[in-house]
Amino acid sequence: MVWDDGTSGTQERAADPGLRLQHALDTAYRYLARRDRTVAEVRAKLEHERVEPSTIDAALAELAELGYLDDARYAVRFAEDRRTLDSWGPDRIERKLVALGLAPELIAEALATRDAAEELDAAVAVLRRRFSAPAGDAKERERALGMLVRKGYDLELAYDAVRAFGRPA
Repeated sequence: MVWDDGTSGTQERAADPGLRLQHALDTAYRYLARRDRTVAEVRAKLEHERVEPSTIDAALAELAELGYLDDARYAVRFAEDRRTLDSWGPDRIERKLVALGLAPELIAEALATRDAAEELDAAVAVLRRRFSAPAGDAKERERALGMLVRKGYDLELAYDAVRAFGRPA
């Protein structure tokens, strides 16, 4: 019986560009199996695994061609999920997408799916879920306003939402 100490496979992979690409793809597939990722996230993972840059580029190109990586799709899904599941406003979504390494134009497209009236309606809906009645005094209005700003709504829109929540339906 011959024991493999694991080094022969590593040496073989280092010498063969095809095996290096397959290793990079296998690593990326495992990383993508849990959830969608951005191109920047997969690149960082492969760099962390010490995959060489040319192999990373080839793997990312193949993953994009096969539809496993699509930053535009990721941005739209992320924005929809954060709006629906966490009641995030556009500012907070934008900050997170920037942190994830998405291009500014993709972020703008993802956030453009709602107009100003829809954002106002969403902010008022957040207030309705959070507060049983409209704010009665300045302290309660400030609390409601602060909550909306922390959720990622623009200050002006948050003011409008607090006012709209206070109006009779």
